[in-house]
Amino acid sequence: MMAGMTETPHPLYDRHADTLHRALTAIAERGYWSAYPESPSPRVYGETAAADGKAAFEAYLGGDFPLDQPGAADRVATETSPFGVALDVRYPHPGADEAVAAASAALPAWRDAGPQARVGVCLEILDRLHKHIFELANAVQFTSGQAFVMAFQAGGAHALDRALEALAYGYAEMTRHPATAGWEKAAGKGDPLRMTKTFHVVPRGVALVIGCNTFPTWNSYPGLFASLVTGNPVVVKPHPRAVLPLAITVRYAREVLAEAGFDPDLVLLAPEAPGEKLASTLALHPAVKIVDFTGSTEYGDWLEANARQAAVYTEKAGLNTVVIDSTDDFAGMCRNLGFTLTLYSGQMCTTSQNILIPAAGITTDQGHKSFDEVAAGIAATIGKLTADPARGVELTGAIVNDGVLERLDEVTKVGQPVLESRTVAHPSLPDAVIRTPTIVKLAATDTEVYGREWFGPISFVIATDSTAHSIEIMRTTVGGCGALTAAVYSTDEAVLDAVEAAAIDVGVHLSANLTGGVFVNQSAAFSDFHGSGANPAANAALTDGAYVANRFRIVQSRRPA
Repeated sequence: MMAGMTETPHPLYDRHADTLHRALTAIAERGYWSAYPESPSPRVYGETAAADGKAAFEAYLGGDFPLDQPGAADRVATETSPFGVALDVRYPHPGADEAVAAASAALPAWRDAGPQARVGVCLEILDRLHKHIFELANAVQFTSGQAFVMAFQAGGAHALDRALEALAYGYAEMTRHPATAGWEKAAGKGDPLRMTKTFHVVPRGVALVIGCNTFPTWNSYPGLFASLVTGNPVVVKPHPRAVLPLAITVRYAREVLAEAGFDPDLVLLAPEAPGEKLASTLALHPAVKIVDFTGSTEYGDWLEANARQAAVYTEKAGLNTVVIDSTDDFAGMCRNLGFTLTLYSGQMCTTSQNILIPAAGITTDQGHKSFDEVAAGIAATIGKLTADPARGVELTGAIVNDGVLERLDEVTKVGQPVLESRTVAHPSLPDAVIRTPTIVKLAATDTEVYGREWFGPISFVIATDSTAHSIEIMRTTVGGCGALTAAVYSTDEAVLDAVEAAAIDVGVHLSANLTGGVFVNQSAAFSDFHGSGANPAANAALTDGAYVANRFRIVQSRRPA
């Protein structure tokens, strides 16, 4: 029985029931599963899919984005591509009150449709987006600076997987309780007391998703679909520099909603004009009851403190840390860390920043390695990965915004460079802004430097007194500032256990001895949790029951039987 009402299965639920049930199994088993192929190969998607998707993306450029929304009196164009491609897409620009009013009006029918209908429609939206995955990937690439394959995977297939994961958790939580129950209690010699009870799934209200520049779909889809499936209409406020991926998302979501007989205003795009601060206006609107945000610690903290009328879910900044004690695969460790630091020029919220190494060096399969040799080994891998521009730019992508360039300039004034950042010319996009990673050597006492986040291709190798000292620094920095990832390399089980104990205490996800094709800054939907909600870097996890359950309430009614 479904919570809220006894439902007649919706046609879209029937169409996608197998996918839903497989996703429900996946979140319970936590093994590998993906519903959306991550390879952009023509053998998977067809011979014309890539060209068709690129053409669809290019058709948006320099024009009015095709979106019919209420209350949009003018249009805004705010995007600048890190690859130097002119975008100039003009988006409808609704006022905050108009957007919230339209979303609020769409809520009752969506609420009353019930969990099965909602999850069926949401699954159809994912299916529609998957049909346009190359279009999405191009939009993600040219707004975020990700290289195409990464944009296709993280911005397309993996983002859809994370959305499906949120749908599975939402559906599981909504259907945890029966729709109705008979209640009977003995009453002495008289007739028993009998009641019929009905349990309604009631959404909180209008939800707001505040998108980020670096991962506009991957970071937005979980909140968007967790809110939508639990009955809440969603206003999507993209980052001004990465509007197109979410505009495409909203376009197809509205298309599916209308086809299914629902008000398309259940999903609305709310791009902002320069200096408008629309996110803050919307976040404080009395009718906005849910806020999802990915971005800076400063703004995330502001939302948590000020959007008091809403349930606020934030993913913020942190000090992702690696403890190196010893290794039985020195080359593999250096390759793995070098790739981690190179991928998307370190512009991932999960990329390692602080690498803690005993000043006396470490034991390896190649004999003792000094601190400088360990640092040089990691730097050499980055050098190899970025030496050939044609190959390197497919890993580094482009620099997402001027703030990263400013930090790259600032970091030259601290510590001792182990590897200096280089400017690279993109072989086919001459105006692309490309920078290779830098590594800077610090002392353990340089806490004013490594004790804050340096978002971008910037990492520090930090000389500590011992591995125990490294663990102490990890506890202090992650405990105080938060982190989304941590890693350890050691051949000593006692050290592995000690770092794991520290990770549990400060609430950060830990990876041990990664030397192959799994990297600390990547997480797999249905198996890995992204963020824990247990340290200052995020107050929620993608995705678990707590992430979805507070987006609705159970309201009961009861009558004598």
